[in-house]
Amino acid sequence: MFLNRLALKSYRNYDQIELTTDSNVNIFVGPNAQGKTNLLESIYVMAMTKSHRTHQDKELIGWNGEQTQLHAQIQKRYGTCQLDLSISTKGKKAKINGLEQKKLSNFIGALNVVMFAPEDLEIVKGTPGIRRRFLDMEIGQVQPSYLYDLSQYQKILLQRNNYLKQNFAGKGSPDAMLDIWNEQLALYGVKIMKKRQNFIKKLQQWAETIHRGITNDSEELLIRYSPSFDIEPFEDESVLLNQFMIKLSLVRDQEFRRGVTLVGPHRDDLLFYINDKEVQTYGSQGQQRTTALSLKLAEIELIHEEVGEYPLLLLDDVLSELDEYRQTQLIRTFQEKVQTFITTTGLESVHLDQLNHASVFHVLKGNVSGRS
Repeated sequence: MFLNRLALKSYRNYDQIELTTDSNVNIFVGPNAQGKTNLLESIYVMAMTKSHRTHQDKELIGWNGEQTQLHAQIQKRYGTCQLDLSISTKGKKAKINGLEQKKLSNFIGALNVVMFAPEDLEIVKGTPGIRRRFLDMEIGQVQPSYLYDLSQYQKILLQRNNYLKQNFAGKGSPDAMLDIWNEQLALYGVKIMKKRQNFIKKLQQWAETIHRGITNDSEELLIRYSPSFDIEPFEDESVLLNQFMIKLSLVRDQEFRRGVTLVGPHRDDLLFYINDKEVQTYGSQGQQRTTALSLKLAEIELIHEEVGEYPLLLLDDVLSELDEYRQTQLIRTFQEKVQTFITTTGLESVHLDQLNHASVFHVLKGNVSGRS
């Protein structure tokens, strides 16, 4: 998968810009706060229809603009594909080869990306919510139906929580309506849990091998799914649905006392172990960085396995965060098979001698110049 051309209109600090981006490696260099990250973000938005930096779509629209328009021309194994995405305060419209997609989930997956930024360390050492977001975004790329299940689950969860809070305040009867919410919550919750379980299994297989290579076989990485209640590995969906319903019945009184749903994938977590020690708590900073790097490299291979093509790799000011050894490992991985986009404040942090066919763009005050 290759991004040949990127065009933006009224996107953050870019009024209008069009770039030819068909090199194996594209480097955006310039001082901080000039728009380098915005370019990588726009590619991510083209893939996921949302930003990795903000939940507020209006922040993507440039000053005095009513909407932002993004266009990408990508080369896939079956030919060229044109992607268009417009975002306004009224919503989003997405087109593939000029045909408007009725559902955004039909658009997601046309372009696959893996983003690696310094804040990705938080996947390892941050809160469970960050790790759930990581799972949701990555699974959604390769299984768009997951995003539909997740959306339905979140709507039901919101309604169920509102119901619990109303009864917590002494309104209404708690029984009949809650049974309906429980059935719906468990139905979609099980679908999400099964897909997370399968994704983590595949991620583990790739990350384990990659991590062993990075650490010269001195460390063993284990990624473990930690759902909100105990389940048997790869249990049948009907059995898991029954377990979910039983668990909801067991915490029923507690939920009414607290006015919140206590069971479900919205409380899942992802745990990392190196040589049987939990990385979040006991891992050194170097081990946490290596774990994050292994995760990102594993994502690349997993997406290739799922869709038959390698994704784009977006490195947002990350090479300067890695020591020479880890940077070399990363460059070796993407050098021959993955089109890569890199932001940096200076080329001295990038081992240009290791890069083949790299284009360098200079970014200053929302303007992009040069391609050397």
